Amino acid sequence: MATVVGFGGTVALVVQAGQALGAHPAQIVSMVTALCLGIGVPGMVLSWRLRMPVVLAWSTPGAALLAASTLGLGWANAVGAFVVAGVLMLLTGLLPVLGRLAQKIPASVASAMLAGVLSPFVLRLFKVAPDELTLAAGLLAVFIVVRRLWPAWALPAVLGAAFVVLMLRNQIGLPPGTGLFGTLSPVIPAFDWKVAASLGLPLFLVTLASQNLPGLVVLRAAGYAPPANLLILATGLTSVIAAPFGAHGVNLAAITAALCTGPDAHPDPARRWIVGVIYGGFYILVALFAAPLAGLFIAMPPAVLAIITGLALIAALTGALSAMLAKADEREAAVLTFAATGSGIALFGIGSAFWGLVVGFAALGALRWIRPKA
Repeated sequence: MATVVGFGGTVALVVQAGQALGAHPAQIVSMVTALCLGIGVPGMVLSWRLRMPVVLAWSTPGAALLAASTLGLGWANAVGAFVVAGVLMLLTGLLPVLGRLAQKIPASVASAMLAGVLSPFVLRLFKVAPDELTLAAGLLAVFIVVRRLWPAWALPAVLGAAFVVLMLRNQIGLPPGTGLFGTLSPVIPAFDWKVAASLGLPLFLVTLASQNLPGLVVLRAAGYAPPANLLILATGLTSVIAAPFGAHGVNLAAITAALCTGPDAHPDPARRWIVGVIYGGFYILVALFAAPLAGLFIAMPPAVLAIITGLALIAALTGALSAMLAKADEREAAVLTFAATGSGIALFGIGSAFWGLVVGFAALGALRWIRPKA
């Protein structure tokens, strides 16, 4: 179930990210294959060695950040940004002082940046609705009802319903030349400081704050004592290795981890590590057939892809908005960050996620360092 929720729920967003960055279909297939291998192999090894269910995932907020990019950077530059983000994560796990600094990143600003990245996708769900009114209304109804009754199955249910409708319309297909098995297509990364600032740094921050740190919290809440530096180091190293094949980032899971760390996974907490191994094995199986799985989304009508993606990100946007407004004295800084990021502004060739962080940190600095006149 965790594999279905993790893969099926947001693979449409990963495909959109690849398309936005200029990747051709074979490179998007490589992206999905590398991500699935990066989730499966290290997850199996870590679960076995640490005797706890170490559940990995790709960076959903990171994929949203990439899909929102309008800078036309090119695939090689994007891969360079993936490497930069992976190296920053690796250093965070390697150097304890960086790990401590990372945990002090204001949650309000990080969450506001994430909310600014996610909101255009959820809004686009309703912008394209007039073009696919019946489908949009039907999928929204499926999401609301299933989310109420069986929350974990809401996105797979939406996906299944969408494919049924597309089959009835005879709109299911695969891109020409799509094979049966996943493939890896390496690209030589291109490095540019503007791209590092626009994508690499925000990708690192949003993945750390929205995936790795919550993933550690999930493991602790389940009664485990995860070695934080080791796990962050492992995800960073995996991301660096997988980046040349198009993987934008591998990290600890949060939502899917909750499915694999509770009593439903196994009554004995000491035996739940086996579920982590099984989960990793399923992702390796998905990687094997990544070409047709990714191809279905690559060939999907853009409006339908936008509807599925928007529904997939509603829960993530809800969490980000709640976290950004949690502290009353930081709400103004958070709203400024959200507005700057969501605006899509690009200055000096640097994207809005970076400027959202700049505005947010400046507002927080003013709040803490400038005292009002009596």
